[in-house]
Amino acid sequence: MSKDAVFTLKLEKSLRDDFMEEAAAEHRPASQVIRELMYRYIEERRTKQSSQDPAYQDYVRAMIAQGIADYEAGRIISNEEANDEAKQWLTELKRSSRGA
Repeated sequence: MSKDAVFTLKLEKSLRDDFMEEAAAEHRPASQVIRELMYRYIEERRTKQSSQDPAYQDYVRAMIAQGIADYEAGRIISNEEANDEAKQWLTELKRSSRGA
């Protein structure tokens, strides 16, 4: 991608100095880090905007309704039950690895 635009920014000297120091510590040009931050910001904004899309909201509502139906049908276990199952699985895994 061509880099032919200049972006001027006013900020506190200490912020600039700290930023330049951190970029240098990673052996990365400051401009590259700024571009990555800008790309990330754009992506976050576009993701947020798409989450306000009526089709997406319909999808979320459908997922919530499915979750409620699963709960009411008894297909959901509590966090405690999930943790207990994980602990049992880990204990069995450790026991079987010792015997191998």
